Amino acid sequence: MSVVFVVDSASDVDIEEADKRGICLIPMEIKFSDGEYLDGVNLSHRRFFEKLIEEDVLPKTSQINEFRFRECFESKVRNGDEVVAITISSKLSGTYECAVKAASGLSGVYVVDSLNACIGERLVLEYGLKLSEKGMSAADIAAELNRRKGDIKLLALVGTLKYLQMGGRVSKAVAIAGELLGVKPVVSVEDGEVKLIGKALGSKKGNNLLNTFIKSAGGIDFDMPYATAYSGLDAGTLNKYMEDSRYLYEGKADNVPRYLIGSTIGTHVGPGAIAVAFFAVNGKGEKEDRSDDK
Repeated sequence: MSVVFVVDSASDVDIEEADKRGICLIPMEIKFSDGEYLDGVNLSHRRFFEKLIEEDVLPKTSQINEFRFRECFESKVRNGDEVVAITISSKLSGTYECAVKAASGLSGVYVVDSLNACIGERLVLEYGLKLSEKGMSAADIAAELNRRKGDIKLLALVGTLKYLQMGGRVSKAVAIAGELLGVKPVVSVEDGEVKLIGKALGSKKGNNLLNTFIKSAGGIDFDMPYATAYSGLDAGTLNKYMEDSRYLYEGKADNVPRYLIGSTIGTHVGPGAIAVAFFAVNGKGEKEDRSDDK
């Protein structure tokens, strides 16, 4: 009996990576004017941003329904496997609740609410994979993920206010004034919700503010999974940030993972955003937000 991981595409895992690593990816559906696509399957993250820039209205994303989860869970259980399913925060989508309903009555299926998204959700998956390599059962992995997921910090510097305004998260007046002044918002995921935690004038001050928040969290626990990400068609903004922030990683990390943000978060932040996700050094895993569910 082996442990199989199921994850939704809000984690920004695409089908190629999932197939290579033996992960069952269930994609979100995203609707543009020319039709519906499966995030990370028949719509690559790069092509998503090309279409986002081309269109004048935001695409619409749909949560994963109970049937799609149930189909996946039942196929794994029939093969004699245990399942750990990791979903986008229940406070951002109804996907988690659908996964819990789909797992009802199935032995050996555990659903973990990541209380995160994007590379924050990915870190829950990466930690789970590490635990699986140690031979832990699905039940023990789910319990440990629930114990430690609150220690994950996801911080992002948003490059433009345009898409936050289009999505109704900031007013048009605020967006116009912010663009003129070069305001760069810093957002984080806290208790499963996206919150604005600071603003900076210009990219350099934005990068410094991002690192200030990293330090206030106690720094990065390099014994645990960590990652960076960018949105858009090139990694220039992230490359500049990493160069300016070299002191955070030198001598501690030979290779810092870099990923391209997908549609679930990319729809709201647009191109030009950068993100950092890590387990905070001062995290103790004492806060258990949700027990493992079946």
